[in-house]
Order: sequence, then structure tokens, then C-alpha cells
Amino acid sequence: MPSDPELQQRGRLVRSLGRWREMLPGSLVVRHRQCGKPNCRCAQGQNLHPQFQLSVLVQGQPKAIHIPAHRVEQVRRWVEMRQRFEQAAKTITDINLRRFLRSPEQEPSPD
Repeated sequence: MPSDPELQQRGRLVRSLGRWREMLPGSLVVRHRQCGKPNCRCAQGQNLHPQFQLSVLVQGQPKAIHIPAHRVEQVRRWVEMRQRFEQAAKTITDINLRRFLRSPEQEPSPD
């Protein structure tokens, strides 16, 4: 095991990448809307119904994907997992940059 704390942290993050298989891009959004039924509790604009959407970019265009209520917690976990993945990737690249800047210049190796 390397004695360098940065190498240890980087190693832990790299080894944990496998658990991040289930992740989704975007943001989970909740909107409150009227259902359209004239006798519903929401008809007067109060006590509106929640509607869940995954807000993502698809081919560079914003898109809102409806999420059924029974899948909201699953989607929330997958979006949070992607956010943790991005944070881990940032930490790994920050460590790599610090190590690169501290290392003496080396000749490029032939590929």
C-alpha cells in the first residue's frame, strides 16, 4: 500500500468506481400542477398535485422526462450517484494535477 495519503485516497476512489454503475444525468424536478378535473381539490389552484420530471440535455436540447411516483426515489438515488461520481472524478483529477506539478519534468516516453 502506498504511504502517500493522496495516492491512498485516489486508489480508494478508483476502486469504488464499480459501485457507480446505476446513475443518471440531469436533475430531478418536482412541479405542482392542476390535473384538469373540475371537481378535484386542485381546481381552485390550491393543494396541487406533484409531478416529477428528470430534466436532462438530450443531443444538446433540454428535455423533461416524466417520472412515475413509484420510481422517484430510485431516480433520486441515481441522480445523486452521478453527482458523487463527478465529485470523485474531480478529486482524482485534482490529485493527479497536484502530483504532476510537483514532479520533475520528464522526457516524453515513446508510444
